[in-house]
Formats: sequence, structure tokens, C-alpha cells
Amino acid sequence: MSSRSSPVDGFRLAFDRHGPTGAPAVVLLHGWPGNRHDYRRVLPLLAEAADVVVPDLRGFGGSDKHAVDVRHFYSASAQASSVVGLIKELGLTDVVLAGYDVGSRVAQSVARMYPEMASALVLSPPLPGVGNRVLSPKAQREFWYQAFHQLPLADRLIDGNLDAVREYLRHFWSHWSGPNFTLPDDDLERLSSDYALPGAFTASIAWYRAGAGMVAQSLTEPPPERAIKVQASTDVLLPEHDPLFPRDWADRLDDYFVDARAHRADGAGHFTPLECPQEFAGLILDRVRPSQGGD
Repeated sequence: MSSRSSPVDGFRLAFDRHGPTGAPAVVLLHGWPGNRHDYRRVLPLLAEAADVVVPDLRGFGGSDKHAVDVRHFYSASAQASSVVGLIKELGLTDVVLAGYDVGSRVAQSVARMYPEMASALVLSPPLPGVGNRVLSPKAQREFWYQAFHQLPLADRLIDGNLDAVREYLRHFWSHWSGPNFTLPDDDLERLSSDYALPGAFTASIAWYRAGAGMVAQSLTEPPPERAIKVQASTDVLLPEHDPLFPRDWADRLDDYFVDARAHRADGAGHFTPLECPQEFAGLILDRVRPSQGGD
């Protein structure tokens, strides 16, 4: 059932809720360029086991989009504040937080800011520990869009223009996905229509303008001795074909997580909830089923 949250910092989140009330709580956080419907293949796999909440983050989908100071209202910590507000409003406890792309960063921020709130995390990249490797020539060929998103030109060329939005999103969904995945035309059209609403594309890239993108984060993240480690037990799903995050960049998880276990998603690219939903859901189910007494 679709609903809207109470405002946090003036932002209301649109969200869906599925599964039996009173079951273990799971919150799923989407990426860019996506929205809460990124989890449409994961949700049926969790239907009987968990009380699942799937929000649109600030600036995405049906959630509020405000023209405000992006650094204060669209950063990872600001996005996390809205997610925390939603969790508290719904009275959820011992939450399993799962996310990929933007959602991964936001889940990590929630876990650091409110360590008592998340019982476990299930994440796909990006992850901390990349450092200056993000500046390698190969990496910079992939991350050009994060610099482009800082320019007013991005708004003028793309915002409100359905054809431009469609082709821009098609590039990322094609280039970042694995070799056996193609986003169906109907799904691309629905997503493009969402992003093509006036102001919607500009709101979606406020994340990058807030300095929350992977390049900015990798270059400013604290060294291990000063980092606030994520305390929640964490499963990390590492896709084989993610051009934004090679698997060997996950070599410093122990520096930033107290308890992190890596799992391979062979054949998958960046969009793990849609490309390997069984593996993504399986890691979540491994977390919620013990609290139900096991099988």
C-alpha cells in the first residue's frame, strides 16, 4: 500500500509497505537512476517473511523535491534523517536495512548515525575504502557523469525533456548492467516519465551536488583510524560486472565495518535488485528468518 510519511526537514517520503505487520522489519533503499520500484523483483521473495518498507528517497519518485541548499538537505546524512524518521514513525525496530548505489550509502549513514536502529545491513556497492583509486584513468572514464551533474548545463539539456531523459537513463541502464540483463522498454518508459517531470531530474542529481557521489566520498572519507565503523553485521553483495566498483575495491571492508562478509554475484552488473533478485533477497532472508525461530 502506497503512503506518504510525516515531513522531516520539510520532506515527505512516498513509500510502499508489503508483508505481514509484526514480521521482522526490512527497509529497502533504491539507487540512481531509479526509484522504489527497483525492488519489484525482490519484494515477492520477501512477501511472507518480512514487513517490508520501500521508500522513494528525497528528490526521487513520489517523494518531495524542494529547491533548497543541497548540502544541507540532500546529503547522505540528510537522506538518512528522512529514512530514520520513517522508521520511527512506523514503529519499526531491529530493522534490516538493504540498499544499493545511493541506497547503500544512505543505509551506511543510518547505521553510523543510529547504531541501535539497524540489526543488519545488506549492501551492494558503493562501499568505503576506495580512496585515490577512484582517480585512475579507467575509473574516471566511468565517473564523468558526476562532474557533469555539477553543471547548470545538465539541467538545461535534460530536465523536463522526456526524449533527453529517456536516452540519458538508457545509457546508464545499458552500460552499468551485466551482459544478460536488459531493462524492458516498458520499465524504461515508466522510469523516464517519472524523471522527466519538471524539476524531477534536477532533484535526482541533488545527491551529487551535495557532494555525496562516489568520487567526492572516496576522496574525503576518513582513514581507518578515524573512521566511525558500521557496527551492524553486514552482508555485501559484489556483482561481477559493475563498471563503477570492481570487486578488488572491496579489499578494505574490515577497516570500515566491524563485521562484513562479501558474497559474489556472478553475471550481475550494478543493478543487483533487478539483476540478481534471488541472491539479494536471500541475504535478507538469512537475516530475518533466525528471528522467527528458523525453518
